[in-house]
Amino acid sequence: MSNEENPKDEEQGAEPPQRPESQPAPTATPPTTPADLPPAPQPDTEPSAPAPPAASAEPQTGRQRLLASLWPPRASRAQLVVALLLFVLGLGLAIQVRSNSEDSALRGARQEDLVRILDELDNRTQRLEDEKQRLEDQRTELENSSDQAEEARKQTLQKEQQLGILAGTVAAEGPGITLTIDDPTGIVEPDKLLDAIQELRAAGAEAIQVNDVRVVADTYLSGTAGDIQVDRKPVTAPYRFKVIGKPQDLEPALNIPGGVVQTLEKEQATATVTRSDKIVVDALRPAERPDYARSSSQ
Repeated sequence: MSNEENPKDEEQGAEPPQRPESQPAPTATPPTTPADLPPAPQPDTEPSAPAPPAASAEPQTGRQRLLASLWPPRASRAQLVVALLLFVLGLGLAIQVRSNSEDSALRGARQEDLVRILDELDNRTQRLEDEKQRLEDQRTELENSSDQAEEARKQTLQKEQQLGILAGTVAAEGPGITLTIDDPTGIVEPDKLLDAIQELRAAGAEAIQVNDVRVVADTYLSGTAGDIQVDRKPVTAPYRFKVIGKPQDLEPALNIPGGVVQTLEKEQATATVTRSDKIVVDALRPAERPDYARSSSQ
């Protein structure tokens, strides 16, 4: 069959009409990805540190949120002031509790024991006030005396006598007490006698003699029970303390609860205190000249 006879077939087999060149058919543009973009120009500076990895998008737990809210701390000035006030308040309460615990040892004491301890403290305070007044009187005498050189010499002699008594180089006499410790079983240790000496010194003893040994500032006790030495000189029971001082202060100091007398009685020893208006302390120590120390006064 010829083309003329089938015009429809020609139309079916004919090519579709072409579009004008000014209107080209639109084409689909593929999406641009970062890999297709040209690399950005790099600056001439040194390469920076790699950026930290991005935070995970996973939801945080309650503990992580709590830690994030607490650190780093973000406290205002008012919060800091409140924290400081709370710290000061807690410190004051701690000090108060500690002082109360230290005073708890006196809460169980009897009323007469507390009165005795209070009297002893008052007596020590009075002795310090008397010493202060005596020194002020000496200064006033030196300032008002017409012959200051003679007054100074007089006070120097008095001071020499006082220092001689304390050093044990001169004898002394005056009111005081006698403490006698009987130890029939030989169980009294040297530290018990040392406690008695320390208690007497704290009560204002000015001169002490144990048996035939003068007690001074550098006196020490050694040995064992039944074989006690004072400054390397043996002393035997009964131990007799001759003490010069105010009897009203010395005797209560030995009889306070838990003091020397009560402690010795617990060890089956006997302690007797006797007051006297005249106690003679005549045990002497040789005056030793120092090897290196010299007076700095001109």
